[in-house]
Amino acid sequence: MALTREEREQFLAEPHVAALAVDAGAGRAPLTVPIWYQYESDGTVWIMTALDSRKNELISAAGRFSLMIDRLEPTIRYVSVEGPVIETVPATIEQLREITARYLPADKVEGYVDFAWKNHGDQVVVRMRPEHWVSSDLGTV
Repeated sequence: MALTREEREQFLAEPHVAALAVDAGAGRAPLTVPIWYQYESDGTVWIMTALDSRKNELISAAGRFSLMIDRLEPTIRYVSVEGPVIETVPATIEQLREITARYLPADKVEGYVDFAWKNHGDQVVVRMRPEHWVSSDLGTV
């Protein structure tokens, strides 16, 4: 059964790991990789990735990407969003802290942020406004 708009938005606001998919060019299947994401109250989603990463290069070339987010408990549920990139900007340490706090226990956040900020190179935040949604709650099986 498809989810309502409110159910989709609530689901995306939860800290699930997404599968990012982006066109990888002629003769290639889409690049599909796991990634942390953030969902904002205005309906946009954002990811953070290395400025010189293949993800960022492909997203820049395609101008759009998809995220598919799922969970298995307490019911099998997923939401997939696809849309255009609306902004790519240099990442801030505050954004790194925000997305890290979404996924890691509080006592691990500062250690990870310190490590990532020093060792992962220049990062960018890529914002996408979902245009197409696919969602379902398959219940328990």
